[in-house]
Amino acid sequence: MTQRSLEDWLGYLEKLHPVAIDMGLERCQEVAARLGLTRPARQVITVTGTNGKGSTCAFIARMLAGQGKTVGVYSSPHLLRYNERVRFNQVDATDEALCEAFEAVEQARGSVSLTYFEMGTLAAFWLFEREALDAVVLEVGLGGRLDAVNIVDADVAVVTNIGLDHAEWLGTTRESVAFEKAGIFRAAKPAVCGDADPPESMLESAARSAVPLMVRGRDFDLRREATCWHWRGIDAQGAVRELLDLPMLTLPLDNAALALQAFALLESSWQPERLVEALQSTRVTGRLDRRTVYCRGVELSVMLDVGHNPHAAVYLAEQLLRESKPGRRLAVFGLLADKDLSGVIDALATVFDAWAVAPLPTHRSRSADELRSALMERGEAVTIYTGLSEALQRQCDEAREGDEIVVFGSFYCVAEALAWLDRHASGGGHVLGG
Repeated sequence: MTQRSLEDWLGYLEKLHPVAIDMGLERCQEVAARLGLTRPARQVITVTGTNGKGSTCAFIARMLAGQGKTVGVYSSPHLLRYNERVRFNQVDATDEALCEAFEAVEQARGSVSLTYFEMGTLAAFWLFEREALDAVVLEVGLGGRLDAVNIVDADVAVVTNIGLDHAEWLGTTRESVAFEKAGIFRAAKPAVCGDADPPESMLESAARSAVPLMVRGRDFDLRREATCWHWRGIDAQGAVRELLDLPMLTLPLDNAALALQAFALLESSWQPERLVEALQSTRVTGRLDRRTVYCRGVELSVMLDVGHNPHAAVYLAEQLLRESKPGRRLAVFGLLADKDLSGVIDALATVFDAWAVAPLPTHRSRSADELRSALMERGEAVTIYTGLSEALQRQCDEAREGDEIVVFGSFYCVAEALAWLDRHASGGGHVLGG
């Protein structure tokens, strides 16, 4: 048994490879073979897309668990603890299990250099395989075709949507992004796409490999009403499946509809009551995640959202504008330097009454001055703070009963806000989960 702590291991992994991102499968495939890895579970569902991967994975996993299946989930990045990335039946992996897995991968890799993500992926697969799980849901880290999780063949491949992000690795057009994401398709195995207008490169990839591709708006879809929604799709035999009068959810309905179609291709058991229960009970920390916080005796709503690109910002704006607003909306915002600042704030420029901006706790952050300048050009009221915790504290101090504070722009933003909420609760404040 290794003597390294999990913190020690993570520090070691960060220095193991000369670059943080090094696309390609050969290194992982070689080490997986040395480890004797075959498949992490009997059923494998791989999820890629520009946005919505986390909630789609969570929906699929919860529905499968509702059928009595043992389910693992591999996702990234984490918010507060690395353990969040590897889950067994909705429980985070322990420090001890992760350390043991890292030791196994370390012994097997020899002179093969692996990135932080590649080491983590192989460690997760090693743990999953030992548990003899019924199913695993794997979230792609970046792209699809050359992502480490793609060393495993998916029984169902899921693409949430296709937008522009990570241009340095995926290209600057939807066609190039779609080609990379279609790399998780496998010959004659079904795939599901939540984008109603998938680029031609994805359709061509599916046709080349005889992949039955289910596209939203053609093969499955949802219909919203004021107080409920309806879903219609097809199962693995091509039979129509329907769920009517579904209760509204806290997470995006688009991702729930996509997850339902993936589930319909996996499972012959179709029990509407269990599916509704699974959908309603699914939560993802940091995604349209509402908390109630009491500051100075005032009840405030705080929403956390990890959205960090224009596609996610448009969705967040739609959700906020759809809801009634009894008070003001106050933003707490930070962004990484490689993200589309103009695209994000253009989507949300008229949504907030005031913005508090701050640098993220990473060298990759955009400066607060840059954020302020871009917002002031659009006539927004904005104040700079030295850090996200200070920005959130000041917005809470300024807020009145009925106001809502929205923290968004990055996983770093949400992680900092969660830490602040924990400190606030332990210091005598009161925080309620969403």
